[in-house]
Amino acid sequence: MGRGKIVIRRIDNSTSRQVTFSKRRSGLLKKAKELAILCDAEVGVTIFSSTGKLYDFSSTRSF
Repeated sequence: MGRGKIVIRRIDNSTSRQVTFSKRRSGLLKKAKELAILCDAEVGVTIFSSTGKLYDFSSTRSF
């Protein structure tokens, strides 16, 4: 049995919102790294938090 569907909307509680952002950010960066390795692709991800902090990932091919 799978997980139930959730409604995608803004999280009102700021603490919950920050925790969710942190978890999803790390998951997204992990997926970008996996994509770069598995598919030999050049990948770039830039994320700005609501406070303006920058998180980024970029892959480079080694020749």
